[in-house]
Amino acid sequence: MIDKRKAVAPKKELIICGGCNAKIGPGHLDEILQDIPKTESDSLLVGFDTADDAAVIKLSEEQALIQTLDFFPTMVSDPYLFGKIAAANALSDVYAMGGKVLSAMNIVCFPEDKNLAILKEIIRGGAEKVKEAGGILVGGHSIHDASVKYGLSVTGTIHPNKLLRNNNCQLGDHLILTKPLGVGIIITAYNVGEMDQKSFDEAVGYMQTLNKDASEIIGDFQVSSCTDITGFGLLGHLHELLHGAFSACLFSSTIPILAAAKQAANEFLLTAGGQRNRNYLESFVHFEQNDFGLEEILFDPQTSGGLLVSIPETEADQLVAALQEAKIPAADFGKITTKDSWEIRVK
Repeated sequence: MIDKRKAVAPKKELIICGGCNAKIGPGHLDEILQDIPKTESDSLLVGFDTADDAAVIKLSEEQALIQTLDFFPTMVSDPYLFGKIAAANALSDVYAMGGKVLSAMNIVCFPEDKNLAILKEIIRGGAEKVKEAGGILVGGHSIHDASVKYGLSVTGTIHPNKLLRNNNCQLGDHLILTKPLGVGIIITAYNVGEMDQKSFDEAVGYMQTLNKDASEIIGDFQVSSCTDITGFGLLGHLHELLHGAFSACLFSSTIPILAAAKQAANEFLLTAGGQRNRNYLESFVHFEQNDFGLEEILFDPQTSGGLLVSIPETEADQLVAALQEAKIPAADFGKITTKDSWEIRVK
């Protein structure tokens, strides 16, 4: 049982209502986008037709532009911390494509009657992360809204030949993850007073950590595919990575998870986004053991989660070693297999 005596009620500067848990479910997005006309252009390397992490436009033989945006409602009550997490989450899409951050613009929704000092702290937190990423904060847009929302529109650059996609995995590839899972469950439990401060701080530490260093290390290897784990959870983003062509076998003993999240999930401290992910994905997944807590963590929406990489078996150990040497808690937890009756098996 979680020790409720150690739970700390969050400061009520921001109302808690989201993070990546607020993301529209994957099945609904497919329905929305299927009839939207696709843009045809020789310079468009990646559009919205492949469910990738960002758009990529080729400018020359040596350079392409990465465009992405991400914003969401608050998931922590501290405005400065919320700004850092939201910015790290938005910047992550550039890193998932293998690129470098060039510039960013603020996206702000803020109640008309709320103290503007709170907004200043949100933007300060976001600006610090853009600076840490090596980017330039160049402005933004704000509107009045009933609830606080914040994020960034981000521009990055990459060489066209070094672009990483989320749908290019190969048979026999190993699956590597650069951050542990379970932050969505931990934050939800903390915000209702059912999680201790130490576990909350650990989750927040991962959420505000940029995927910059991990992306740079991954760029030195012959990676097949890469994506970041956000609102669709590990299983949802792995489903996109497999793109209907392969199956995957995951080994539960090596999946990196936060221990407090497993405990909370077993006590039914769950997220609404996790249930949406389960409803959409459960027909693709077979769990070979009875472990409800693990299931919920694999469906759990991650805010500013780690990078999911598929890489040839011959390079997997070297990549994990390089990431761990840089203090990145990477783990090799699965393998791409030939397509079978279950798209994803969890052993």
